[in-house]
Amino acid sequence: MILRRYGRWYHSVRPNFNPAAMTEVGFQRDRAFSLPAADFTDGYRSVSAAEVSAEADGGVQRHAERELLARLERALEDRVAALEPGQVVVVLNERDDWPKTRERREAVIVEGENRFHFHWWVEPPLRLGVFGPV
Repeated sequence: MILRRYGRWYHSVRPNFNPAAMTEVGFQRDRAFSLPAADFTDGYRSVSAAEVSAEADGGVQRHAERELLARLERALEDRVAALEPGQVVVVLNERDDWPKTRERREAVIVEGENRFHFHWWVEPPLRLGVFGPV
């Protein structure tokens, strides 16, 4: 399960990584679980922390960005799949350090024609904490 803090509550969320959105790396509350922050700090302890990022390259801008977000989501899903019973993943990024997609374009010549090659990455990385019951 993935949790994110909203004010004084932790809510379960699901990834919403959308290349067409203004904020490409996003999460939506799924209303499956919520817990007051005070109860969370009393009942869970930090087990580990990790940073998750991804990169992608391609000749088509939209495809490269979509691949970047798919890789980021797979890396997040791998972290969730590795959880032990009772553990949760918490998104630690706050508004001021929220992950954003970044792009660099390179002019290349393909079969005698000028083209762009796109390189995408996430900066800063998605910071995740694994928490387990006390």
